[in-house]
Amino acid sequence: MELPNYHGGCIVNLMRSIEAALGARPCAAAAAYPELEALPARALADARNIVLLVLDGLGYDYLSGAGAGGALRRNLQARITSVFPSTTATAVTSFLTGVGPQQHALTGWHAWLRELGCVVATLRFRPRHGGEPLSRAGIAPASVYTAAAMFDRLPLQTHVVSPADIIDSDYNVAHCGSAQRRPYKDLTGLIADVAKIVRSSGERKFIHAYTYEFDHAAHSFGCGSAELQQKFRQIDAAYARLLDELAGTDTVLIATADHGFIDSPAASCIELEQHPELAQMLMLPLCGERRAAYCYVQPGAEAAFEHYVQTRLAASVELYRSADLIAQGWFGLGPANPRLAERVGHYTLVMKGDYTIKDWILGEPRHLTLGVHGGVSAAEMHVPLIVAEA
Repeated sequence: MELPNYHGGCIVNLMRSIEAALGARPCAAAAAYPELEALPARALADARNIVLLVLDGLGYDYLSGAGAGGALRRNLQARITSVFPSTTATAVTSFLTGVGPQQHALTGWHAWLRELGCVVATLRFRPRHGGEPLSRAGIAPASVYTAAAMFDRLPLQTHVVSPADIIDSDYNVAHCGSAQRRPYKDLTGLIADVAKIVRSSGERKFIHAYTYEFDHAAHSFGCGSAELQQKFRQIDAAYARLLDELAGTDTVLIATADHGFIDSPAASCIELEQHPELAQMLMLPLCGERRAAYCYVQPGAEAAFEHYVQTRLAASVELYRSADLIAQGWFGLGPANPRLAERVGHYTLVMKGDYTIKDWILGEPRHLTLGVHGGVSAAEMHVPLIVAEA
């Protein structure tokens, strides 16, 4: 089991280093986290530009193995951790806000939002069953996305370079704050946009750039696939071209990831409909992730729920009281968001080995991806810190 190292070895600490180097305005929530030991603010303080390149899904283990020999691997500086759960909705929110899940309280792909009375796909800002975004029904994204964007604390130009299909989503608009949002269509466009912004003026800048191409391939084809290897090589070549484009601009290019991956075949998925007795004990659908699921248990059924999980599912599940995970610091340091406890349920199922757990609601397409993340294995939790000067 690998847990986040919020005390100096996590992506949240990386954001703390970046904020400190760029002279961010004080933020009590962010100040709960020390700077990243492997890249303190003093190592960045003299750079005219800082570019943070988030390579969704590129875990440390993959880069160290299949990724050996490329430009990314040559500039690998350290191994750091993701947050818990090790998933995009939670980790990318930490990149954009500079705080841990303890403060931003976006605790996975699906979250029970008590204030709205429904389970929501957090990045899509729509009900789990699908349909239109909640903003179309008059729900203000700021009522759910309550953590302030880190860009609003920085006294300099800030930019977000993100795929065109998500750049103007409710989630992105809420979390990019005052940053200028720049859409791109492919990796060539990402490189061109970042280089253009850096060279647009001599003013100091912070640029957050993001790509999900590796993540999509890993979900679809798995960690050992030729398809994923091909996608990695494309990304690695794009990274090398970006370094060339930035040469002589006094820029520090930091590349990292939100999480890594493991493969989980369909045979390793525990489907809740195969356990009707357990399903009857739940008040709500499972929330969170297939690798870290939050359970809302019917009043009075707690003992029976614990007994069932600890006997019938002992080989595949570690059972925790969610309140204990908050108290033990799995979600971060410092005071917790008032919504955090209600968004992680009564219990958390942390999956062992390559197991996942899934339930299905009415109207939900039955589809399981081969590549998964969200758990506490080393492959999911460890991400690379890649640093180069241009």
